[in-house]
Amino acid sequence: MPAPKELDPSASLAALYGVKLRKLRTRAGWTQRELGDRIPVAHSRIAQFELGNETPPRDVCTMLDELLAADGDLIDLWGHIKRTPYPDWARAFMANEARAVRMLKYVAHAIPGLLQTEAYARALVRISRPRDTEQQVEDLVATRLDRQSLLRGDSPPLLWCVLDEAVIRRPVGGLSVMREQLGHLLAMARTPHVVVQLLPFDKGEHPVMGGSLTLLSFEKGKDVAYTESSHSGELLEDPDEVAEYALAYDLLQAKALPPDESMTVIGSAAKEYGACATQELT
Repeated sequence: MPAPKELDPSASLAALYGVKLRKLRTRAGWTQRELGDRIPVAHSRIAQFELGNETPPRDVCTMLDELLAADGDLIDLWGHIKRTPYPDWARAFMANEARAVRMLKYVAHAIPGLLQTEAYARALVRISRPRDTEQQVEDLVATRLDRQSLLRGDSPPLLWCVLDEAVIRRPVGGLSVMREQLGHLLAMARTPHVVVQLLPFDKGEHPVMGGSLTLLSFEKGKDVAYTESSHSGELLEDPDEVAEYALAYDLLQAKALPPDESMTVIGSAAKEYGACATQELT
């Protein structure tokens, strides 16, 4: 069996949690599978906790703390991780995003953060962080909107987005919020540095169905890829892995509607939301 991957506990709070968890499990004399059986969770998730790739839910963290006699240390660390506005994997991505000259994005479920309206962003933050106070929600919304300054500079990066059709069909925040959001999306897609394509449902399966994907290019340095699901993300720098995702993105672009046809479909959806919103008021 290969030796476990060494993790730098100073790299992040999640890494510190993972190192602490591994030490406690080893001290108890249990394998990852044995610890997972006692929760119960899959041993593969225990591995992700120990690698700092995933933070356990609060109830799982509480059981880990009790089983491993951590005397509250794991619970305390968990609280610090959750109070951080953005997890470490997201902050690493945003640091790269800030210096990119080209961004290629595929998103499966929501408008990309760089193109969100305030109301749409607020609806997403509220539903994803139900335990946050109103002030915490507003702070996160403000942080997300601040990131959009990347597209307002003198030399903004090229942002090319392929949106799954689900992105425009799911009414996040309600009908009026969606009408405003799609209108903003159309306005941004008319600028020289933003391109939007829609990937219709009837195009069937595609290579990135597991989540969302971003490819970043820089003036200097190698391209990177970033994959993301609802509660985790991974920044990939290995050239072979990045090349595989670049090919997958090429296939997505080939399947998607051309930009002009995409604008037409998005515009029609915006009008439908507007008409439905008006009917609700009458």
